[in-house]
Amino acid sequence: MATPHHSRRGSMAYYPRVRAKKIGADIRSWPEIEGKAKIQAFAGYKVGMTHIQMTDYRKNSVTAGKTIMAPVTVVEVPPLNVIAIRYYEEGDNGLQVFAEERAENIDKSVFRRIPEIKNKKELKVEIKDVADVRLIVHTNPKMVPSIPSKTPEIFEIRIGGSTIEDRIKLAKEKLGKELIFSDFASAGSFIDVISVTKGKGFQGVVKRFGVKLLPRKNRKHRRMIGTLGPWHPDWVRNTVPQAGQVGFHQRTLHNIRVVKVDTKDHVDDINVKGGFLNYGLVKNDYVLLYGSISGPAKRLIKLRDPARQTRPNVENIDITYISKESKQGD
Repeated sequence: MATPHHSRRGSMAYYPRVRAKKIGADIRSWPEIEGKAKIQAFAGYKVGMTHIQMTDYRKNSVTAGKTIMAPVTVVEVPPLNVIAIRYYEEGDNGLQVFAEERAENIDKSVFRRIPEIKNKKELKVEIKDVADVRLIVHTNPKMVPSIPSKTPEIFEIRIGGSTIEDRIKLAKEKLGKELIFSDFASAGSFIDVISVTKGKGFQGVVKRFGVKLLPRKNRKHRRMIGTLGPWHPDWVRNTVPQAGQVGFHQRTLHNIRVVKVDTKDHVDDINVKGGFLNYGLVKNDYVLLYGSISGPAKRLIKLRDPARQTRPNVENIDITYISKESKQGD
């Protein structure tokens, strides 16, 4: 008798399931935006989760206008420093760098990552040659006591919106200065969260793909697959569930709502009793994101303009209570 049809075990949308190349996620694409020129990304450190009480802003919700409880993730967002501007031109294989301008006052800790090179002469860039403008920034882990490594991470942030002239003007204004989260997004807006998930090592097919256990009276093992496939084609296809890496994959969560943005002067409004589990106390600017996000505590996450936004932003969200109860357990 033929086996009844069922959906495959584990989505093929996330193949290959291999470890991420590095712990800091890469932003691989940038959405086009309208309006004035602005930076399109930011970075922060995942702190943990708590819950808030707020007025439901969703017009089509059954609880619209009523007070509801909602889970939120706390992300600490210390300022970023702009250390260079990169100019891109259209090449045969897409965008390619043709000029780079560095700031003069670069923190010495940055040179653990990159070589120390001074600008030899004043850079003159023709606007007609520029196809894209991006800032090279570095994080400030020395401002975050919870982060063990004090070596900054370096990555690119695209400047979008308006015209190329306005983007270049904004880039030159920010060169050598600090960026704060409010330069990127505000409360009520949507963002995409890009991060590397919590690693779980090498695991078997039951944990990795959720396949059924074999019958109790199976000859050798129960936590294995029943077959590697048919005789023909006479090779093992990549669709067959097999043991391998679980977790530590780069993932993008689309359309995460920014619930609250606040400065380091108001960290007492968010710090829970005894500190956040595996993190401690928040010392810098922070944001609250609706729901959960990928990665463990202390993981560096990238925040980007939404690429698939379908719902409008909200001007403000009325929060009446933020839980500061201990997360340490009984």
